[in-house]
Amino acid sequence: MSQYPSDFERVKGQSRNLRGSIAESLSDPVTGAIADDDTKLIKFHGSYQQDDRDLREERRRQKLEPAYSFMLRARLPGGVVTPAQWLEFDRLAREYANGTLRITSRQTFQWHGVIKGHLKPTIAAIHHAMATTIAACGDIARNVVSSAQPVEPAAHAQAYAWAARLSEHLEPATRAYHEIWLDGEPLDGPVEHEPLYGPTYLPRKFKIGIAIPPLNDVDVFSQDLGLIAIIERSELRGFNVAIGGGMGATHGDPDTYPRLADIVGFVVPEQLLAVAETIVAVQRDWGNRVERKLARLKYTIDRHGLAAFRQEVEERLGWALAPAKVAAFDHNGDRFGWSPGHDDRWHLTLHIESGRLADVGQRRWLSGMRALASIHQGDFRLTCNQNLIVANVPASQRDRIDAIVAAHGLDAHTRHAPVRLHAMACVALPTCGLAMAEAERYLPDFVARLEALLEHHQLRDTPIHLRLSGCPNGCSRPYLGEIALVGRAPGRYDLRLGADRRGERLNRVHLVNADEQAIVDALDLLLERYARDRKPAEDFGDFLVRSGAIARDADTVTASA
Repeated sequence: MSQYPSDFERVKGQSRNLRGSIAESLSDPVTGAIADDDTKLIKFHGSYQQDDRDLREERRRQKLEPAYSFMLRARLPGGVVTPAQWLEFDRLAREYANGTLRITSRQTFQWHGVIKGHLKPTIAAIHHAMATTIAACGDIARNVVSSAQPVEPAAHAQAYAWAARLSEHLEPATRAYHEIWLDGEPLDGPVEHEPLYGPTYLPRKFKIGIAIPPLNDVDVFSQDLGLIAIIERSELRGFNVAIGGGMGATHGDPDTYPRLADIVGFVVPEQLLAVAETIVAVQRDWGNRVERKLARLKYTIDRHGLAAFRQEVEERLGWALAPAKVAAFDHNGDRFGWSPGHDDRWHLTLHIESGRLADVGQRRWLSGMRALASIHQGDFRLTCNQNLIVANVPASQRDRIDAIVAAHGLDAHTRHAPVRLHAMACVALPTCGLAMAEAERYLPDFVARLEALLEHHQLRDTPIHLRLSGCPNGCSRPYLGEIALVGRAPGRYDLRLGADRRGERLNRVHLVNADEQAIVDALDLLLERYARDRKPAEDFGDFLVRSGAIARDADTVTASA
């Protein structure tokens, strides 16, 4: 009988701390793929093996292997990028990837279409640009996200610093990354010790996010570990700690579900690293290693109980968490256009549809950002809503920045209705192996139909948060959309409705396995009712719940006693 409870655990346990046979797979000239076990391990190095599903059937008929390529994801805590890094990332997108940079809902970049032979030089170049891809994917604490909108400049800088410290503190100790990708000295003898993760790492991925009220632009309650910054007199006093959020589910399996994190207490900044490490360690020890779809922290907490999980964390810490502080959010979107910073600096938030920076027709977004990076004196900040901020712009440079933005069509925030600005979509087809339906490629068409409905009901300027996902795994956080489409099959989706715009309530299923016309017809009726019966300043999701148009949702954020 195997010592490992599942095959994925076997792969990790026998990998020699994530080495596996990745080096040998990379040198195999016969195939564009890597060995099956290595496809699991390479995730820990920040990459997924994919193939172009648009071409899959034709290549099968021609007796060719799938058109394999790899997605690479950077680990960028807080989503901060220097102009020099931007220019290097742009070069890699054009030379080694498919000519696009994609901002993800985890506040980082993805490069798509990197062939096997280009993986090593691309990762090495990212490293030399003072970034990394290690632990951007895999069963491990991933990229730590942090509120990108600097409403409180001093406190924002402190929160970002803690995001960076958390990211560094929770990185794996293995030298496999340096050996495989950076020509480090090969290991000779026993593997190094992983003091936190151990030889099989975590049962599943682990996500951490820091939010700074009143903005919940990281959807803090969707995180395994959500940290809510408590600001008093412009000083960071500490963090409310929320645990057990997660967006993934499986169609037809009631044992899987999205869940919002529960607030369990408060910590001062000096306690943060110990608390985070301890929560990760309890999940390491208590998480389900037999059934991967039930392995996230949310299921661990629901299986053992929130009180028992908190008690275990406090016993390991040797002290109790303090009671949570009062904090309130107003919305979970981004604030577009110019906003003032400090020291006569300004921040410009740009809308990037589905986070995809590319040069297509009149839309020269990749070139435009290259031009900005060539002259920008501040930095760039990626948002968890797939947008970006040209940050810390001297007042004297604003006109020049505006001119470059307008010349390359990057000024969508000045032209589009709120529903388009706040819409999000995952990649889905053709590269995601889990996708059941379109998302990113479908978003423009569906938004156009929704905009027509809003125009018809005189709601064009009403902000409504829309999320599209090609499958129920939830990368675009669809369960927190006032309107959300979750893919079931080509052209068919579940329509989910009724989340709030603060990221504090999940939506509910309204239609199952519906086509576009059925979805549009249902939204038409609900928007007509909303336009007629809403209260002043009432959001669409709140109206749907209050009016009884959808079932009242019990899944809202709560704080433990």
